[in-house]
Amino acid sequence: MKTTIHYQSNIYKVDLSQPLDISIPLQASGKNVNVWSIEEPKIEPVKSRNWKGSVKAGGSVNFNNIYFNPHAHGTHTECIGHITEEFHSINENLEQFFFTAELISVAPENYMKDTVISKHQIEVLLKGKTPEALVIRTLPNTKNKKSRHYSETNWTYLTEEAVVFIREHGVKHLLIDLPSVDREHDGGKLLSHKAFWNFNGERRMDCTITELIYVKNKIEDGSYLLNLQIAPFVNDASPSKPVLYKLIE
Repeated sequence: MKTTIHYQSNIYKVDLSQPLDISIPLQASGKNVNVWSIEEPKIEPVKSRNWKGSVKAGGSVNFNNIYFNPHAHGTHTECIGHITEEFHSINENLEQFFFTAELISVAPENYMKDTVISKHQIEVLLKGKTPEALVIRTLPNTKNKKSRHYSETNWTYLTEEAVVFIREHGVKHLLIDLPSVDREHDGGKLLSHKAFWNFNGERRMDCTITELIYVKNKIEDGSYLLNLQIAPFVNDASPSKPVLYKLIE
């Protein structure tokens, strides 16, 4: 269904029948994506003295408990409460769910023993565009991102300078296909998280970081409408389902 959307004094054409889901689903399996050296997620039926929440096991309905960590087990969206002493909930801080977005693909650069995404790369790829959301796909882009166990792999991260540029460029929602915008072992500095939320200045309470997305290769770089869907968790982070819609010229 093609439709015209009026958004912030601009007019966009989108086809709402062509959603592009860039989330990684959560499954109770060792094949589930995993970070921070914790156990795999579990989905199992509730058990009582004489009843089991499984139709297969004779129950009237399937009635499962789910045990997982949003930061470790799949696509998740976090608010500034992820790094503050005081409590802040993603459910309260994220009040809008549609944003203009730009998808860029980046081949990380070597930096000492690390691989990083630099300010120069972001600046060149954005080409002066000022989207509300920036979606970063790292290269090479392989399907094992959906099941990779990232712990102790020293994954690619964003330099603090790159994130300051992203913030000053007006991006309010940052999405990336990595476990974190920061280095795996950084001594708790969290330089990129703090830079994005302007932690030591006027904090950006309505801005979010979404990690562990997966953008298929067939989805082209360019401009999109982003629908950032979260579960209504009263927590610093929530599992999320970001969906892109290609903007039609």
